[in-house]
Amino acid sequence: MFAMSVEVQIREPYRDQVRAARIRLAVQTVLHQQGAEGDVTVLITDDDEVAELNRRYMDKQGPTDVLSFPAVVEDEYFVMPPGEAPYLGDIIIALPYTIRQAASRHTSLQAELDLLAIHGTLHLLGYDHDTPTGKAEMWALQDVILCTLPDEA
Repeated sequence: MFAMSVEVQIREPYRDQVRAARIRLAVQTVLHQQGAEGDVTVLITDDDEVAELNRRYMDKQGPTDVLSFPAVVEDEYFVMPPGEAPYLGDIIIALPYTIRQAASRHTSLQAELDLLAIHGTLHLLGYDHDTPTGKAEMWALQDVILCTLPDEA
């Protein structure tokens, strides 16, 4: 069994609004429930940074709530050192966007962050919602995982 690390980076203006331990727990819960092992980085940032990443890598304009960047290594010559956990990728969350989204859904910021951390992690594991079947499967998994998270952590 590999050691698993979830690094949560929070940009300065948002550090008092986000609980890194809770984000870490949401990501680890997904990995555990999916039987996945590996390291993940989560960045909590502003709308402008996410909009730039969205434009550059997804060819879409404007910010979004969450972006996931899987770290898939398909080089047949690259081999992970024994005992090293694979790096699964990065999850980027736009906090101002998330705050507005939580308000429009009449939910708490923490509940919205839980959902986005779970959603982003599922993307790192290969799940997608680009088809009705994929969306139904991903949304069902999100619901199951959300139900297993404790109310406070």
